[in-house]
Amino acid sequence: MATARFRRKAARMALSPNVAKASLTKPRSARDRAGPFAGMNRTEAGIEGTPRAKSQAALKRSGEEAKVEKKESPLYKALKMQTTLAPVSYGRRNAIKDKIANVTSFDHFRLLPAVRQSIFTMALPGMDEITPTPIQRLAIPQLLNDGTPKKQKQPKKVDDNKPQYEQYLLAAETGSGKTLAYLLPVVDAVKRAEASELEEQAQIEAEKTKEREERLKNRTLELEPEEPPVTNAGRPRALILVPTSELVAQVGARVKELAHGVKYRSGMISSNLTPRRIKNTLFHPDGIDILVSTPHLVASIAKTNPYVLSRVTHLVLDEADSLMDRSFLPTTTEVIEKATPSLKKLIFCSATIPNSLDKQLRQNYPDVRRLTTPKLHAIPRRVQLGVVDIEKDPYRGNRSLACADVIWAIGKAGDRHERGESWGPLESFKAPTVKKIIVFVNEREEADEVARFLQGKGIDAVSLSRDSTSRKSDEILAEFTEIQQPPTAEEVELAKKKKTSSKVIPFIWDQDEKVDTSRRLPGTKVLVTTDIASRGIDTLPVKTVLLYHVPHTTIDFIHRLGRLGRMGKRGRGVVLVGKKDRKDIVREVRDGMFRGQAMI
Repeated sequence: MATARFRRKAARMALSPNVAKASLTKPRSARDRAGPFAGMNRTEAGIEGTPRAKSQAALKRSGEEAKVEKKESPLYKALKMQTTLAPVSYGRRNAIKDKIANVTSFDHFRLLPAVRQSIFTMALPGMDEITPTPIQRLAIPQLLNDGTPKKQKQPKKVDDNKPQYEQYLLAAETGSGKTLAYLLPVVDAVKRAEASELEEQAQIEAEKTKEREERLKNRTLELEPEEPPVTNAGRPRALILVPTSELVAQVGARVKELAHGVKYRSGMISSNLTPRRIKNTLFHPDGIDILVSTPHLVASIAKTNPYVLSRVTHLVLDEADSLMDRSFLPTTTEVIEKATPSLKKLIFCSATIPNSLDKQLRQNYPDVRRLTTPKLHAIPRRVQLGVVDIEKDPYRGNRSLACADVIWAIGKAGDRHERGESWGPLESFKAPTVKKIIVFVNEREEADEVARFLQGKGIDAVSLSRDSTSRKSDEILAEFTEIQQPPTAEEVELAKKKKTSSKVIPFIWDQDEKVDTSRRLPGTKVLVTTDIASRGIDTLPVKTVLLYHVPHTTIDFIHRLGRLGRMGKRGRGVVLVGKKDRKDIVREVRDGMFRGQAMI
């Protein structure tokens, strides 16, 4: 007892032999933990109810490394902070790729001969090798189904509140031929319905003729009342809805092209047209088969003429992500409900599937068949993306100056008299390369300002926004959507004789022409616009897109850069990045484009 009494106490800074142990035999009391030096030698946090995470070395020693779930890839970490797209698994993408691999020609589809022939003569003229795109391989066979139910052992109960028409979602990357994917089956259905109606009318007329002859035999002196003629004026068979008047003109032109070979009646109406022209188009005495319009105009006409939607069997919502958002949803839903009694197929078509659209489809259209391509939500690898830091010299934060400098660099790259490909037999004449560039801004007020600044720098620039007039919009878009046709031999000879090629053939330049290029940028046209020209507009002649601002969301990235790389062509995108812009988002979009992966 005496020796234990005088035993030397342990120093305060000495480590206890129990520090390395996982747990002590006796838990320390709350009094032992208190004090100014409490917890100095602990190796664990000691938080109750929280298990300690094992290190990778410990998991490898214990053999539990395979059980640990892999962490999420760091790719698109910044994009997911503002992502608005619904995901599509790569397993499903690969399965679709294998499914459509064997379809290599339009002859595989059960189209009418006239419709199939119109593809080569009207829809895609001048192309040597015509093969269906992935969305066309997926959508056309599904949409050609007549909707007859298969034989079932037990009949299903029919729900009165459930829509009885078929529902489809066509989702594919921009520039992949979605318009032709839904238009060919719709035209085919219209022609088949027309043929069946003619047969029915012939039978009805034959029966009426027999009844009339019998009446005339029995009652020779009585006059029969004249029946009013049956008319289909103002009652289209198919209706295609698009969000803007510009898309009405573009889709309507494509529908009219097919009508030259297949022979059906089509029309397009928008708010840009006069009331008399709208009335003459819709209520033509010969009737109308396919109508292209906007939801608000159709809904307003249906209020005064309820029979406008009484014969619609196919309803297409092109750019469905816009038509199903908060601004269009009430009007679009109203049109769908009024067309429901006669509707057979409802088709949603879009280049992106936002979460809002995905939620709407799951709630209101749970039976929709989703036809998505393997490259959905991906920007083609044939499109290159460059980044310009406007904070560096010589711009020093001047975004407009950087924009003008980039356009000048692109316009001056190459000889001013650079010639394109020869026009077949006219090998002595080649079309000059007129470079067409689209500049996208986030605010429509800045479109006019940027266009005026570029004009002051000697650049041929025009602006396009909601404030532009309809006639001006059509003229501007025609320059960036229509492809120049080669001159005929007669036009070339006439131009040589009169030596006024600039008046007869405006796109043939004189070899001896001298142009002062010190202040003006020749051979380059620039369109400064907002998202009004980023959705659905077929800008095939455009090879360069300049993003004046960093887009707000991934959807804007896809649609704006989707003006490039259409129909397999190459393109180049340039984005201007400033001090307040998200450089990490631009970096991830660029890496995803290089890998050829989807944005989500």
